[in-house]
Amino acid sequence: MSWFALLMLVAQAATSTPAAPTATASVPAYVPERVFDTRKNAFADFEVMLADLATADVVFVGEQHDDPNTHRLELGMLEGLRRRSVPVIVSLEMFERDVQPAVDRYLSGAMAESEFLTDARPWPRYATDYRPLIELAKAHGWPVLAANVPRRFASEVAKSGRPAIDRLSSGDRAHAARDFECPRDAYFDRFAAAMGNHATPGSKPAEPAPATDEAKRTAADTTERYYWSQCVKDETMAESIAAAFDRRPGQQGTIVHFNGAFHSDFGAGTAERTRRRLAGRRVAVVTILPVTSVDALTPSAEDLKRADYLVYTVKEPSEIKKPK
Repeated sequence: MSWFALLMLVAQAATSTPAAPTATASVPAYVPERVFDTRKNAFADFEVMLADLATADVVFVGEQHDDPNTHRLELGMLEGLRRRSVPVIVSLEMFERDVQPAVDRYLSGAMAESEFLTDARPWPRYATDYRPLIELAKAHGWPVLAANVPRRFASEVAKSGRPAIDRLSSGDRAHAARDFECPRDAYFDRFAAAMGNHATPGSKPAEPAPATDEAKRTAADTTERYYWSQCVKDETMAESIAAAFDRRPGQQGTIVHFNGAFHSDFGAGTAERTRRRLAGRRVAVVTILPVTSVDALTPSAEDLKRADYLVYTVKEPSEIKKPK
C-alpha cells in the first residue's frame, strides 16, 4: 500500500475495526538484507549500522507499510539497540495522540490486550506488523509514543484545508501540533508529483483529457488541501517526538520513530520538522527498500540522497513496488 493510499484512508478511520492478534505462520529466522551507508558511499553491515544509530538522539525508520520483511527488520533494529543497553522510546506514526492513555495503560499492565485493541484504533495489519514492536517495548519497560494527529482531524484538513484546525475544540486542539510550517519547497514538489501520478491500483491509466483552467484550479486546490493534511501529520509527529525527547528517563537514550518512508525520505517531512525543534541534536534517517534481489545492488543517485542508511531487503517478485 502506498503512502497516498493510506492518506486516502483517513476518512475511514472513525469506522475502522480494531485488529485482533492472530496466530501467525512461522517466519524465516533469517531476513535477507544489505545496508548501504550513503555518507561513506559504501555498503556496511546491519550491526555496524546499529552501533552507529545507538549514538543518535532520534532515528527515523521509513518503511513500506505492507512489506513483511521490512517489519521483521524493524523488530531486529529494536532488538539490536536493546543488546547495546540503549534506553529506547518507540515512536509510531501508526498510533494517534488521543490514544496515548490507552497505550500507557496497556504497557503498564493495567489494561488487557483486548481492551487496548478496542481503545487504541490500531492499523488493520497490527497483529503481524506492529504488535511485535509494542510487545518488545512492554517487555523491557520502554515508553511507546502515540505520535500522530488523530486521523479524523487529518481527514477534515484534507477536505477543507488549514481552517479545519482552527475549528477544533480546545480539548481536540491539544492533539495537533501548536505550530505549523507548510512551505512550498522540494517536499511539496514531491508530494504534488505523487498526487498527480496517483492511479487506482490495477486500473489502466486513462488517456489524459485536455485540462481546462477550472480543472487545473480544482486539482491545485485539492493538492493544497491534502498537502496541509500531510503537514499537520508531520508537525504533530515532530512535536510529539521533541516533547518526548525532553521527558526521557535520565535524559538519555534514543527515540526510534517508525513511519511511512515519505514522511522522512530526503530528511524532509517529519524528519525536517523534528530537526527544527531539536536543533543541534543528531537526527538519523533510515529507509528500508524492498527489492527483488539483494545480490546485485547499485543505489541510484536519488536513493543516495534518501537517507543516511539504505536497508535493502527482499520482497516477493509478484509484490514488488517502487518505493513511495
